[in-house]
Amino acid sequence: MPAMVVFGRRWRIASDDLVFPGAFELFIRAVWWIVTLVVYTNHKGRFDCQGGTYLHNYLVVLLVLLGVIILTLCAIVYISAQGTIMNPGPRRSVPALVYLRALLYVPELVWACLGAVWVSDSSTGCKPEEVGAVIAAVVSSWIILLSMAVGVLVVFDPLGSQRPGAPPDAPRGVRDLESSESSQLFYTAHTVASRVWESRLRLLCCCLPQDNNHRAAFSSIAQLVSGFFLDTDLVPSDIAAGLALLHQEQDKMEHCRDPDEVLSHSPSSPIREDLEVELEKAAHFMKFAAAAYGWPLYVYSNPLTGLCKLSGDCCRSRQAEYDLVGGDSLGCHFTSILQSTGLQYRDFIHISFHNQIYEIPFYVALDHKREAVLVAVRGTLSLKDVLTDLSAECENLSVEGVSGTCYAHKEYKLVICGHSLGAGAASLLAVLLRSTHPTLQCYAFSPPGGLMSKAVADYSKQFVVSVVLGKDLVPRLSIPNMEDLKRRLLKMVSNCSKPKYKILMRGCWYELFGGAPDDFPTELENRREEVLNQPLLGEESLLVQRSNTYQSLSSDDSPAHPTHLPLYLPGCILHITEDGPARRHCFAPVRYRAEWSSETSFRNVLISPRMVADHMPDVVLRALRSLTREQPFALCPSSTSNSHLNVI
Repeated sequence: MPAMVVFGRRWRIASDDLVFPGAFELFIRAVWWIVTLVVYTNHKGRFDCQGGTYLHNYLVVLLVLLGVIILTLCAIVYISAQGTIMNPGPRRSVPALVYLRALLYVPELVWACLGAVWVSDSSTGCKPEEVGAVIAAVVSSWIILLSMAVGVLVVFDPLGSQRPGAPPDAPRGVRDLESSESSQLFYTAHTVASRVWESRLRLLCCCLPQDNNHRAAFSSIAQLVSGFFLDTDLVPSDIAAGLALLHQEQDKMEHCRDPDEVLSHSPSSPIREDLEVELEKAAHFMKFAAAAYGWPLYVYSNPLTGLCKLSGDCCRSRQAEYDLVGGDSLGCHFTSILQSTGLQYRDFIHISFHNQIYEIPFYVALDHKREAVLVAVRGTLSLKDVLTDLSAECENLSVEGVSGTCYAHKEYKLVICGHSLGAGAASLLAVLLRSTHPTLQCYAFSPPGGLMSKAVADYSKQFVVSVVLGKDLVPRLSIPNMEDLKRRLLKMVSNCSKPKYKILMRGCWYELFGGAPDDFPTELENRREEVLNQPLLGEESLLVQRSNTYQSLSSDDSPAHPTHLPLYLPGCILHITEDGPARRHCFAPVRYRAEWSSETSFRNVLISPRMVADHMPDVVLRALRSLTREQPFALCPSSTSNSHLNVI
């Protein structure tokens, strides 16, 4: 940080990002130089073949060229390793070295072409090792040149053209933009960034129909993504370093946390059934939510027998007997649902795998064991579902006077369940149907965090139970939480006194092998606010624009005027965590504990290797079954005295 400016534009790379690629190329060049030197030394004065003089001169110049490149790479690696993320001063000469390194590609390209010409025209009669050395040099040169071209494309920033700024020698009062000018600058940058991201989404989703819904989704997602890091000068490696620091900081705070108070009932609703009964019901309905994913999850969960069990009925069509709406693969989907739930064909009222943006597959069935009409909504499984997930716009929800088709059967109660995206849809559907179905219940497994307002979330606590496993990212994924994460990342990298390459190396080691978290500073100890507002590279830094994100670094409080309305998880929250050490072996038994929690526990994104794995439906189902009697075998020995805790 900040993004490096070379060749008249910004790039998605900082001056301290050249340590690892430079060291790797340095190793390749050093080996190459040694091999070339050995070939030249062993054959010096004995180049008697046709074109021998040409070969002698080629090797001499190649040795000199490689030597200059090696010295340049040594300088780049050494200088790039200096300073810290927020202190690029010791690395001011890196752009000049980058220009020099880029200039050296020209003679290398010319010499690679000359070597290819010599091999094809003048290598007759030369020894195989001499010809092989030249061929290896030519091939190595072209591989490195192509790798460089690919690297340029990777770090290319389409929004990297330099922003207008005041001259670097202008007084501070002139260089600081006025509020209106700064707002206009960010508005223009945001508009351009939105167009770029919308074009990327159209290219990525070129196989999808370009109707009004898709165009609206592309525009909404582009607006959301483009503006997130726009007011910062972070490059991807800065974000990776910040995540590594934040993960260790969160683990350190978790180890220092005091034991929680134990309660006997849900703090949100004291009259609810006890926790053990809720866990049994949640485990029961989770299998229906997982079954809604169809054959992909079934085969994944049963890799040895899944295909064999599905193969018999996959090609059979039951359109005439049952109301099945969807594509040609309904047979496999329907068969997998039957296998997962244990229901019979006659138990299904409706099943639909019609999948479009804002249209999620679901099924309606009779659950005779619980005497319920069950509506199970599928979670994210397709690119269209991803677009639905990322469309983070708020819309008014009318709870009173709900009209529409409702499912009921005699005295059976209505139960709605779903996982991930399906959990969010199920919760909203439950809110809409509650007034006409007073006994309705909803079980939302791993629901998205930015789902409903505070008033609706409090109302839903009467009939919705949200189940969250471990450090699952999705229930903590909301725009305010992501803004808080961005602010924390900036604070972590601004206070760390170590160079980025050491942070990344330590972070990789910590993620792979664990250990004690590093004791990094986390507060702005004795640091003045104006220090953070100083530009890092003169007028090239976004800090000159005094963005709100950088100004918030001087305070631990959230911004006074949030740009997005806060949204919350639905209902009472049942949090399942691993009981025992934070680090365990891959084959070690897993012990879980269940606890009632509140929405305040999910206001921060927790960085962990399991933040994605804990969201998988098969993992959630396995955890629930390990806490209930539905599991035929225990994953670990447990007792109700220490496994079924009600904690806040």
